[in-house]
Amino acid sequence: MLTVPGAAQADQHDGDTRILNVVINGGHDIAMGTTKAKKFTLQVTASDDSGIKEDYTVPTLWNGSRGLIIPDKPTGKCVPHADAPTISTCTYPMSVRPRVNPQDNTTAGSWKARVAISGNDYDYIGKDAAATVKIRRYATMTVNAAPEPVKKGKTLTVTGKLTRANWETFSYGGYTGQQVKLQFRKKGASAYATVKTVTTGSGGAVKTTVKAASDGYWRFAFAGTSTTAPVTTGADFVDVR
Repeated sequence: MLTVPGAAQADQHDGDTRILNVVINGGHDIAMGTTKAKKFTLQVTASDDSGIKEDYTVPTLWNGSRGLIIPDKPTGKCVPHADAPTISTCTYPMSVRPRVNPQDNTTAGSWKARVAISGNDYDYIGKDAAATVKIRRYATMTVNAAPEPVKKGKTLTVTGKLTRANWETFSYGGYTGQQVKLQFRKKGASAYATVKTVTTGSGGAVKTTVKAASDGYWRFAFAGTSTTAPVTTGADFVDVR
């Protein structure tokens, strides 16, 4: 059942067909940039005493009146469970594409899965919001610690820039007013520790200072927001002498 985006549709149910589980992108959020399509799967596990009818299920993802994503193929692949043949898991390949699906930046955030499933006996269930997934704007960030090398006890300046995908201009722009964590891992250690939290300024730029104490790796970590994906930079090693 293919429906257009917009207001919520009424759930429908006729017979003993049941939707047991819906998993989008393996249970993970989706982050999309400005050029490449992001491919993922939507899986529906459902039951019916007659078995699930494979060619009568078309799920969609929708976001208000501004976004609609349909499967890459008109039907999914439904596989009955070996230990319970009345239960099937149907897998649908899907893609979200810049310039096509999110019509503007307002569609970043939560998307709903509209799912309809039929049994071989044509019993039927349709749910307007069977599951949700976040489709967020891809983020990038840089880090640079200087000077390198540095004398022990001297000031080390760490700079970077946080940007995110703009689905309207198809470019990356600075993300201002966001908290990022400056983290350090001492040479030979296995884990990073947060040294301080700083806020990005104009154009997404961030700059802070610390005292150089030992050799190690510096990085920035951004936790993300409801509309923008998290990002952690690579490590910048500083030799302290």
